[in-house]
Amino acid sequence: MRLKDIAIFGVGGFGREVLTLIQDINRVEPSYNIIGFFDDGHEQGEMINGIPVLGKTDELNQWNTELAIAISIGNPSVKKQVVEKITNPKVSYPTLIHPTTIIGAPEYVTIGKGCIICAGNMITTNVEIGDFMILNLGCTVGHDTVIKDYAAFMPSCNISGEVLIEEGVYCGTGVKIINQTSIGEYATIGAGAVVTKPIPARCTAVGVPARVVKQEANLT
Repeated sequence: MRLKDIAIFGVGGFGREVLTLIQDINRVEPSYNIIGFFDDGHEQGEMINGIPVLGKTDELNQWNTELAIAISIGNPSVKKQVVEKITNPKVSYPTLIHPTTIIGAPEYVTIGKGCIICAGNMITTNVEIGDFMILNLGCTVGHDTVIKDYAAFMPSCNISGEVLIEEGVYCGTGVKIINQTSIGEYATIGAGAVVTKPIPARCTAVGVPARVVKQEANLT
């Protein structure tokens, strides 16, 4: 079987972790031919962990063969901007799931395109995940949870059952979200916070229990 060409957009620390994720997938079942990185802040030809930088967004938009892209950017707003700038119809966005991830009832879990699910995650049952979501190392997602596009969870986040996560939410390392609550779109939850009640959109919440410390003035 021919391996699918794949490149990683973003050469930062998470980009290098995504590289190891793809390598781990290949060790279990050879699937991808890793051809390089794209990054608007690095020059073509630069080597990152033995892998070349192939260019910036302009070069990616001119790529003339089928190419899978993993967007390795943690900031949801920036990630969405990058996706919107990629106009090449030959680009696709596979969902990458580390072989150690446990999905309790795969027939009742839906996961969109372009998601990155790192090592040691557990997803139980009746879970809906949108596009371009990140589950970093060692997170858990409980039953009947809905996670919308571009949400990002850093290592060791725990999401209890019946939780609604709107688009673009960012949860720092070790965030806990109790059952039957929600987080509004593009909210940021600080590391170690415990969400015990609904968090509004476009705010920053920190602490135990999580409380809003910053709210965007214009929510339109």
